[in-house]
Amino acid sequence: MLPTERTQELASLQKQIGYTFRDILLLNKALTHKSYVNENSESLKDNERFEFLGDSVLDLIVSGYMIKTFPHFAEGTLSKIRAAVVNESCLAELARQMDLGKYLLLGKGEASSGGREKNSLLANAYEALAGAVYFDSNLETVLDIYLPVLGKEIAKYADTARFRDYKSELQEYTQTHFNCIPNYQIMNEKGPAHAKQFEVAVLIQGNDRGQGNAKSKKEAEQAAAKSALESFNLTPID
Repeated sequence: MLPTERTQELASLQKQIGYTFRDILLLNKALTHKSYVNENSESLKDNERFEFLGDSVLDLIVSGYMIKTFPHFAEGTLSKIRAAVVNESCLAELARQMDLGKYLLLGKGEASSGGREKNSLLANAYEALAGAVYFDSNLETVLDIYLPVLGKEIAKYADTARFRDYKSELQEYTQTHFNCIPNYQIMNEKGPAHAKQFEVAVLIQGNDRGQGNAKSKKEAEQAAAKSALESFNLTPID
């Protein structure tokens, strides 16, 4: 049994996430850092196993959502976005938004050194909480709690060009729908050798579906691919 004060404290967190644990000890375990265990009792269990489980659960949530939401995104693009969302920095910030640090059980040394604000501890606790919710309920419950928040992060990165490989996305789309691959052609080169400007067109089944201009052929091809995707209404126009 947990002390009444701790039970009341965790009741506030459960109200915030919209889920009441069947076994409150699982929630307490998800918020118990190994430093607290080392200073108090070996019979206590830290949150590392739930962190391990939660990492997989969050990966599954993010991956499944993106597969359904962005059917034309190439695997490489999906991997980049997932890595940007399910990483220490992003998860720590999401943990701060729900003030998760104040619920952590930390050893005195860890607490005095600012442990409640450390990215690593906050991200681990965020994952451990997901693992605990899953263990106490099911995947659907975890989705209800986490997907609204993670979905916003995914959308933010999905619209950021540095995470997108437009050429791969376009090729995947054309192979699926037209049984062909895009053909990129340099239409024009301007400027001196040290400051070239390339104009590239992308042809699909012989039809010009997009153009791009950039300082390198690679960047111009990416811009042309983005333009072609926009012509198929597959990517938002900036």
